[in-house]
Amino acid sequence: MKILVLGSGAREHAIITALLREQPRPSVECAPGNAGIAAEVPVVALDPNDPVAVTDYAVLNNIELVVIGPEAPLVAGVADALRTRGIAVFGPDRAAAALEGSKTFAKRIMNEAGVPTGRAVRAGSLAEAEAALDEFGAPYVIKADGLAAGKGVLVTSDRAAAVDHTTFWLEHGNVLIEEFLDGQEISLFLLSDGHSVLPLSPAQDYKRALDHDAGPNTGGMGAYSPLPWLDAQFGSENEFIDEIIETVALPTVRQLATEGTPFVGLLYCGLILTDAGIRVIEFNARFGDPETQVVLPRLLTPLSGLLFAAATGTLGTLPRPEFSADVAVTVVLASENYPQDPLVGREITGLDAALRVPGVSIAHAATAARGDTLVSTGGRVLSVVAVGASFHKARSRAYEALGQVSLEGSHYRTDIAARVA
Repeated sequence: MKILVLGSGAREHAIITALLREQPRPSVECAPGNAGIAAEVPVVALDPNDPVAVTDYAVLNNIELVVIGPEAPLVAGVADALRTRGIAVFGPDRAAAALEGSKTFAKRIMNEAGVPTGRAVRAGSLAEAEAALDEFGAPYVIKADGLAAGKGVLVTSDRAAAVDHTTFWLEHGNVLIEEFLDGQEISLFLLSDGHSVLPLSPAQDYKRALDHDAGPNTGGMGAYSPLPWLDAQFGSENEFIDEIIETVALPTVRQLATEGTPFVGLLYCGLILTDAGIRVIEFNARFGDPETQVVLPRLLTPLSGLLFAAATGTLGTLPRPEFSADVAVTVVLASENYPQDPLVGREITGLDAALRVPGVSIAHAATAARGDTLVSTGGRVLSVVAVGASFHKARSRAYEALGQVSLEGSHYRTDIAARVA
C-alpha cells in the first residue's frame, strides 16, 4: 500500500514509525515532514493545508491512503477534496472536524447525543463571559472556541487572569466558560468509519509545562500507557473502554451520521473521572500528541489495515486491535521559553547516544537539518519514547536517554509517569 502522511510533528513521526514496523512494509511518504522523518521516509515539500495541492499530488503519485495528522488540514477541508477524487482518507471531512474546530459545535453534539460532559456557556462578549465566570465560580475554565494549538485553555483560581485570558481570545472569536471538573484525566483514541468504532489503548498526558502540574498549559509535555489504575476503578481496562464506547463514542458517531456529517478518522476522547462519573472534557478529530507516542509503540495489530478499514467503511469487520503487555513512557524536550515564545534555531546533539539506550526511540517534533547540524524549529522539539516491562524500567530508560541529549536552554518535566512507577 502507498501511504501519504500529512504533518510535520512527533505525532506523525510516531505514526510513520508504527507503519514501518509492519511486514510487509508499506510504502510511506510524508508532507512536509521534519528532519527525523526525512531520515526514514521520503518527504515532500507540500503544504498540508492546501486541499488542491495535496489532492493533485495524491492523484499523480497513485497514493492509496492519505493519513491526516494535524487538525488544521482537517478544518481546511483537505479530506473533502481527497474524497471527491476517490482517494481513501483517514481523517474527517471539514464538517465533522468541527468537533475539534469548534468547542461550541462539540458541546452541542454531546448534548444532542446525551454524552456526559460539564456545563458550558458560550460568550461573545466580555460581559457575557464575566457573568458565566461568576456563575460557575473558581477554579475558572476558559476555552477558545476555535483551534488554538493547545494554548486556548486556561484553568485558574485567579479571576483577573481568567478575565485577561478571556479578553485575549475574544479578539479571535467566541470563548466557552465551563464548569470545573476535578479528577484523573484519560485520553482514549477510537477509530471510526462513520458507523463503527474500534478502540486503542488509553493513555494519560501531562499538559502543564512544569513538574507537579505547575506552569502554563502546553500542547503536552509527556504521557504514558497503559493506565494500571483503571483496573481498580473499573475492574479492567476493557470494562472502562466498553463504557466509553457505549456512552461516549457510539452516541457521538451516530449523532454526526444522523446530521449528515459522518465522522471518519480518529475520535480523540479527552475524559475525566469525577466523583459523579466519567465526563468528556473535549473531543479532538485526530491522534493526540504526545499520547500517540506511547499508544502506537504498544500496538501489535498492523496500523495500516486499521486506518484503511476506517477510511473505506469496513471497520466493523475487524476485531479489536491488540496491544503488548509492555508499558510506554514519553517525555517531551522543549525549547527555552516554551510555551510563551520559544527560542529556536539552536543545535541539538546527543541523539545517537540516546538511541543506544535499550527500548528507546525518538519522535522528532520540530527539527530541521542545517548542513550536518540538527537544529530546533519550534517549541516542542523531541519526544523521547521508552518501552519496558515495567513503568520503573520505561521511566529509567526515558530519562537516561534524555540525559544524553543537549539543546541549549531546553527543559522537560521530571515527573512523567512517576505516580505509576
